[in-house]
Formats: sequence, C-alpha cells, structure tokens
Amino acid sequence: MITISLCMIVKNEEQLLARCLNSVKHLVDEIIIIDTGSTDKTKDIAYSFTDKVYDFKWTNNFADARNFAFSKATKDYQFWLDADDIFVEKDQVLFLELKETLSLETDMVLMKYNYSVDENNNPLFSFYRERLVKRENNYKWNDPVHEYIEYGGNYLVSEIAVTHKRVSSSSDRNLKIYKEMVERGDYFSPRSLFYYARELRDHEMYAEAENYFTKFLETQKGSSDDFVYACLEIGKILKKQGKLDDALKALFYSFTFDNPRAETCCEIAGIFQSKGDFKKAIYWYKFILGLEFPQNDIATTTTECWNFIPHIELAVCYDKISDIEQAIFHNEEAGKFKINHKSVLHNRQYFASVMEEKKTFLFKWN
Repeated sequence: MITISLCMIVKNEEQLLARCLNSVKHLVDEIIIIDTGSTDKTKDIAYSFTDKVYDFKWTNNFADARNFAFSKATKDYQFWLDADDIFVEKDQVLFLELKETLSLETDMVLMKYNYSVDENNNPLFSFYRERLVKRENNYKWNDPVHEYIEYGGNYLVSEIAVTHKRVSSSSDRNLKIYKEMVERGDYFSPRSLFYYARELRDHEMYAEAENYFTKFLETQKGSSDDFVYACLEIGKILKKQGKLDDALKALFYSFTFDNPRAETCCEIAGIFQSKGDFKKAIYWYKFILGLEFPQNDIATTTTECWNFIPHIELAVCYDKISDIEQAIFHNEEAGKFKINHKSVLHNRQYFASVMEEKKTFLFKWN
C-alpha cells in the first residue's frame, strides 16, 4: 500500500482546522502543517494532530508556501488540502480504496473539488484539481495566487471528491496580491490573467473583470474549460450591463472552444426569456436536456444547470405561452431533483388553481 503525506498551509483557521483534520487523519500517514503567521489557536490545534508544524514567513506567494510544505514530506505521495476542505464519509471510503489499490506507476491523481454543495453535501459547482502527486517526481507549485501544479506523467482521474465547506469568504487578500503584481509590472501567466479576472468579478469590478477575461482569451493558451468559462463570465457581465446582444455573442463564442455546456446554454436561454422570446428560450432549455452530463470529464460543472434549472424555467416559459400541460410536466420533472424547492411547490399550487379555473370555464360552456 502506498503512503501519503498531507501537506497544508494555514493562517488563523482555529474554527476550521480540526474539522478538516478529523475528516482525513485516518487516511494519511503523515500530517504536515505550515503556519504562515497565525495569531489565534491554529498552531495549538495543529499540534494536537501532528508534531510536524512549521513556521513560514509569508511572501505574498501561495506557491512558495506550498512548495515549502511539500519539501517537508517524506512519504510516497504528497496530498494537499485547505483548512476549509473536508472529506465526507463516502469519499473517505473511496480514498482508502484508492490508497489500497493505487500503483506507484501513477504520477498524479486528479480529484473532484465540490466547491459549492447543498445542505446534504450534494455538489452544486464542481471541478477537478491535482490532489495527490508522487513525491519523487518533485512537482512544483506555480503562480502566487490560485497556485497550481502542471499536469504531467501518468495521471488518474478519480471520482473521489474533496468538499469545500467555507464558513465565510469575504477576504480581499488575493485581489490585493494581484493588484500589487500589476503595480510592480509583474508578468501574468495566462492562468493568472484568468484568476485575476475572477477575483475582479467576485469584487464586482465588472469592467476590469471583462478586460482581463478578454486578455486571457487573447493568449489562446489554457484549457478549453477555462476558455468556455471566460466566455460565460463575459456574457454574464455584459448581461448585467444590459448589453444582451453582445452577451449572446460572447456566450456563442464559447462553442468555438468546446461542445456546448449546460451552464452557457442556461445563460443563452435566460437572455431570450428576459426578452420575452419564450419559444427561443424553450428551444435552448430543451437543448440542454439533450446534452449528456459529463462523466469522467474534468470540466467545471454547475450541476443544477444540467437538470433542475432547465426544467423549472421550461415550466415558466410554457406557462407564458399557455401550454399548461407542458408547464406542469416540467415543474414535476424539476421536483425530481429538488423535491421541496419553493419554486416547485409554488408552481404546483399555481398550476392547480389554473387547471381548476380551466375546468370551471369548460363546465360553464358545456
């Protein structure tokens, strides 16, 4: 069986660190905690799980800190988590199965990252990250923010998921680092352009965000998934500004990078819906339902865009064109994915009243 070093970097995570480590401590053979300047009880909590706790002077560079953490590892594989990540029970079982069966011929394992989940830990927004890497390959982290390891060698795509469970996320730390890079005139890799644009978007700096997403697209360097995402975000920004035709152009441009994704098609349908063009909206929502949900694919996915959203919006659109039977059908289909969702329950009550009025009207005229 392979051995695994968990390598983490932390700062002021006293509320989260124990939860994370309790979900993973029985899965790994070594726990390494790198503290970058905590002023709370983070280090005390870390010491209750491991004696391998090290201080690292913060350099405004996450890659530096993660590379330092990796340098302390001694086991076959290096594994990383953040303090706001956990393994839910089913993924703990899958992780142990992987550990028992993984061949040392494997250089890297990509795992799903459920970045947003519902109250039952069902994924709402997911993508894949490089999680487990062979130590002897000496992989290095790159980029100061949203750091990454270059894919390479013999890698495995696993359905094991790390679940993100952040308590709050209002920090402007990453944005400040990027702003300092701009002021210094630092080189921005295509990936840095992409993630800087995301930070700008998250802080509602939409004009700048659109600019940097566009700069990223112009590099023509990156994954098709990131190109699709950039087009999607530009489309959303333009939609917020009321530039609906320009938004549609940006969204359709994503089709040049990969097959249509449900996330993009939901935005396209929504624009036609907002224009009152319900027949076109219906076309695109139904188009989504014909798409195959990605299996063993490392694309970013917002799960509800592939099922719940098209059905619930089709219920609305069919009601708008007075096709009550189709509206009821799609509302009930939406309910299969979110049984107690307030929109499903409201629509069910509304459609029942409409059908009752229809029966009363027919009775009077017969």
